[in-house]
Amino acid sequence: MRKTRKFLRSLGMPQGDAAATSAKRFPDGAQYRVEIPSTEGPEVLEAVLDEAVRRDVVVHRVSQGSGAMLLTDGELRGMAVSAAGRSVELSLFARPLAGWDTGAMALAPGGGPVAAQARGTEQLVHVLEDVRRTAEAGIRSVLITDLGVLEVAAKMRAQGDLPPEMRFKISVQMGPANPVSVRIAEDLGADSYNVPTDLSAGQLASIRAVTDLRLDVYVESPDDMGGFVRHHEIAEIVRVAAPVYVKFGLRNAPNIYPGGTHLTSTAVALARERVRRAQIGLGLLDRYAPEAKASPLPADDLAVPRP
Repeated sequence: MRKTRKFLRSLGMPQGDAAATSAKRFPDGAQYRVEIPSTEGPEVLEAVLDEAVRRDVVVHRVSQGSGAMLLTDGELRGMAVSAAGRSVELSLFARPLAGWDTGAMALAPGGGPVAAQARGTEQLVHVLEDVRRTAEAGIRSVLITDLGVLEVAAKMRAQGDLPPEMRFKISVQMGPANPVSVRIAEDLGADSYNVPTDLSAGQLASIRAVTDLRLDVYVESPDDMGGFVRHHEIAEIVRVAAPVYVKFGLRNAPNIYPGGTHLTSTAVALARERVRRAQIGLGLLDRYAPEAKASPLPADDLAVPRP
């Protein structure tokens, strides 16, 4: 193995997984921020913001999985206004993708990895149109799962077809889980990277060693992504992965994608519980690493909507 490890070192990559302390920080000097996912519409966003105030939890970013394509123009604008009013970043999924398409492989037992990919040129065009429509509503962050979408969207941003402050947040569904693969996403224009849900502290540290991307780490993941409850590891995750978004999904919860008004009451209840879980997790972080620093709001580098 020595030759291979030596070659990795020549590429500027770590030779192994060691849980080293990260000295990297957000621009304001903070180590961590909080993300609440599955915020599927205006009512759910309001529930997150309300519960955050009630529980004294600072939420820096909310994200959504159904895609801007399943929100009306009014709903997009309403979410942009609400998030902007609280200086919170709002990130919407860029869709459509293979998993909701008419292709069969994404539904086959071995076809899961293709579900998050854009199929053919027409679907590529429609995903990019979803990004464009999101930006036109004043929202400045989108979740991307496909490398081709990322590369073209980054070129659109560079050439002025998208706002220069547009952020590309890589979804957990993209999948790369090693330093070399994550570096590819960074080189293509990613701004933050949601790592797979089951990486150890050492594996997170090896990725952090080679990238300045903000890492997004589920400390509680949905059942269909493992169902891991890692609240007791938050202090270690912050130590090795900073700057990091600690992300509170929810185990033992129904999958509500794609969301809609028929699921609003369920989505609102789940959102409130996610904020409660954040309160619990952050309490453990304060217990075991009281020196860990979070960003206050507002934070200048957050991709807050500009409605």
